[in-house]
Amino acid sequence: MEQDLATLAATVAELKAKADATGTTFSETFYFLTIPLMILIHAGFLAYEMGASRSKNALASGIKNILAFALIVPFFYFIGWWIYWAFPTGLDLSEGPMGISGLAYANDVALPWSPAMGPNLDDRASGVFWGAFVLFAATTASILSGALIERIKLTGFVVLAIALGSFVWILSAAWGWHADGWLVTKFGYHDFGAAGVVHMIAGFFTLGVVINLGPRIGKFNADGSANHIPGHSMPMTLIGLMLIIAGFWGFLMGCVIVPGEAWSWSSTIEGTIYGTPMTLAGMSFNTLMGFAGGIIGAWMITRDPFWMMSGALGGIISCAAGLDVWYPPMAFVIGFIGAVAMPFVASFIEKRGIDDAVGAFAVHGFLGMWGLLAVGIAAQGYPALFGESVIETSFTGQLVGVAVMGSLGFIPGYGISWILKVTGQLRVPAEAEIQGLDKTKVPASAYPEGLQASVSPAE
Repeated sequence: MEQDLATLAATVAELKAKADATGTTFSETFYFLTIPLMILIHAGFLAYEMGASRSKNALASGIKNILAFALIVPFFYFIGWWIYWAFPTGLDLSEGPMGISGLAYANDVALPWSPAMGPNLDDRASGVFWGAFVLFAATTASILSGALIERIKLTGFVVLAIALGSFVWILSAAWGWHADGWLVTKFGYHDFGAAGVVHMIAGFFTLGVVINLGPRIGKFNADGSANHIPGHSMPMTLIGLMLIIAGFWGFLMGCVIVPGEAWSWSSTIEGTIYGTPMTLAGMSFNTLMGFAGGIIGAWMITRDPFWMMSGALGGIISCAAGLDVWYPPMAFVIGFIGAVAMPFVASFIEKRGIDDAVGAFAVHGFLGMWGLLAVGIAAQGYPALFGESVIETSFTGQLVGVAVMGSLGFIPGYGISWILKVTGQLRVPAEAEIQGLDKTKVPASAYPEGLQASVSPAE
């Protein structure tokens, strides 16, 4: 009998070990797949921005996007990841209640020479989780990029992109997108899909930059009225926006903590970055409903295909903060409301002499803010953290988050771009802008045979 029990115990232990190994492998694979999916976002931004540029600027718009992506990766490796684990509780670098933050913890898991930051067998998860965060960082730079097309210096843009992607956004993530983040533990801030810590931060940073950068030549008349400057390829822009939306699924996958031995809390279902329960089913319902509501809302207001596809993205962003808690029809309504407001916000900005070439502030900054406030309005009382006797989500907490994200985005964006402006590193010379940046800055031609005018087929 004792021998049988011993055999059974050994079998159970073996099965548990195999199950743990499978769970760990699944979690690693899950995050590994977010990386190529999120690269679709950048393929989308590439097409979107090149199409939204005039043909004389198409390649220059693409080059700055590609280069910013490449430079953010090493900067995020050497400093950005460390910031995320060091600063959740604030500037004092103290350890938070979950014990996964502070100076000592960051030095252990995120310094470049830490065993967790290399190809070792003991820690198989950190690299893929880091990779997902790098793609979040690159996304913030791509959001910035579109608003600045056709007139920003490459050097100035690279400085801004690195500052935003490797320093500013990751500090906001440490504060509001971490189980030890002070916005979460003290105010109950809730932002499952990074509406605030990615989109709002990047949108407000962008607003600060475009104020200093100034409008494109010919954008505004002497009386202050605005001229429409169309890009050279609306189809390319629309395809780019759809690729961004496809990549958004990888973005949202990176917001999920899946069950697995490697993670801080293991459970039988998926969890948010705060440890609270959610399901991939709910995320799927709500993402698609927000997507649909955004398209319909923008179409009803504008009938413009550009704003329709921007509305699809805006609908998802509007729902992002609460994707884990919304009832699907609620997600549709929130996405619809956001998309209806979006063109009016873009027009409001333009009437103040600000040239945001693709409406980046309206889509990301304003709708990221709307997403946070929607949680405060409709999801009050939801536990902000995993466990008992924890703080609850509230409108006040979301409002504090809005104030922090807006300030943390706008102030560095304005300040850094102002320094670049006074040192002559922000904007290209007027002569280069008039000729086109491809001709003056790029040793290649986007359309060597020229853009052919369309003609009616021969009868």
